[in-house]
Amino acid sequence: MLFKTFWKVVSKYKGTIILYTVMLICFGGINMAANNNTMGFSDVKPPIAIVNEDDSVIANNLVNYLKDKSTIKDIDNNYLDDALFYRDISYIIYIPSEYGKSVFTENPKTIEVKSSGDYKSTLASNILLAYLKVQDVYKDDYRGDELIDKINSNLDKSANIKIKSKLDTTSVSNASNYYSFASYSIIAVILFIICLVMCSFNEKNVRRRTIISSINLSSYNMSLLGASLLYGFVVFVLFNILALVLVGDIMFSLRGLVYVINSFVFTIVTICLSLLLSTLVKNKNAISGIVNVVALGSAFLCGAFVPASMLPNSVLKFAHILPAYYYINTNDLLKSIEEINYVNLEPIFKNMFILVLFILLFIILNNIISRLLRKRNS
Repeated sequence: MLFKTFWKVVSKYKGTIILYTVMLICFGGINMAANNNTMGFSDVKPPIAIVNEDDSVIANNLVNYLKDKSTIKDIDNNYLDDALFYRDISYIIYIPSEYGKSVFTENPKTIEVKSSGDYKSTLASNILLAYLKVQDVYKDDYRGDELIDKINSNLDKSANIKIKSKLDTTSVSNASNYYSFASYSIIAVILFIICLVMCSFNEKNVRRRTIISSINLSSYNMSLLGASLLYGFVVFVLFNILALVLVGDIMFSLRGLVYVINSFVFTIVTICLSLLLSTLVKNKNAISGIVNVVALGSAFLCGAFVPASMLPNSVLKFAHILPAYYYINTNDLLKSIEEINYVNLEPIFKNMFILVLFILLFIILNNIISRLLRKRNS
C-alpha cells in the first residue's frame, strides 16, 4: 500500500521528470553536434597584408610563399591599421626596400610586422619565421635562383602522418559529453522528486497517522527506501536507453559498460543524498531552491557544463568535495584512454571507490540525523 502511494505521488510530478529528460536530450544532442563539427582538422590560412617595397627575387619569393600559406588581402596602405583593428586582417608584413641585397650582408634589414594578437596572427608569425629560418640556413652557401630552389624545396617537405589508433574518438567524446551533462539531469530529477515525495510522507498529519497505524516503523522505512531505489533505477535505465539512442554502438563495448557502471554508482550516490536532504528539509517550498543549488552548482563546478580543463585550479580543488567531480572525471578519463585494461582503469576504480565512500557517508549521516530528530520529537 505504501509502495503504491509513493508512485502515486511520483506520478503527480511526471512533468518535471519529462522536462529534465527533454533538457538532457536537447543539450546532449547540441553538445554532440558541436563536437562532431570540431573534431575534424582543416588547414587555416590567416588573413594578412603585405607591404613590399623591394622587387628582388628573394622578396618576391617570400611573397609567393606567403600567398600559398595565407590569405593576402588587398588593402590600401592608408587603411591597414583600421583593417587590423577591425580584424579584417590579423597580420601586416612590411618588406623594406633593398631587403634582398641586405640578406647577404652582416646587418640585414629587418622585416617589420604588426599583429592583432589573436591566434591567426600567431599562425602568420610562425609561417613567416619558418621561411626566414630556412633562408638564414642557406644564404651563406647559395645565391640567386639556386638559393630560391633550396629554400622552396626545403619548405615543400611535409611530414607523412599516419594515425594508427583504431579508437573512434568522435563516438567516445560524444559518450563522455552525454554522460557528463547527464549528471545535472540525474541530480535534478532524483533529488527533486524524492525530496518532494518524502516531504509529503513527513507532513505532520501523515506522520501521525503512520505512527498510530499498524505499520511497523522499520518496514515503513524499508518500503520508502525500496521505492526510492526503484525510482532511481528507473531514471538510470531511462537515461542509459537515451544514451544508446544518441551515442550509438559504443555503448555495446567494454568502454560503454564502464560508462553505465559509473552512472549507476552515481545514481546510488544521488539517491542517498536525496534521502539525507529529505530528512533535513521539511519545507516543500525550499526544495526547489536546494535542488537548483546542488544540481547547477555541481554542473558548473565539476565540468558538466564547462569542460574541467577550462576551469581554474581553485574551482577544481573546491569541486573535490562534490560527488559529481569524480563521476565527471571518470567520463573525461574514458575519453582519453586508448585501451581498456586494468592499468588504465585504475584511476577510474579510485573515482568509483570515492563515490562508494560518499554513499556510506550519506547513509551514516542520515541515520545519525534521523535518530537525533526522533529523540527531539519524542
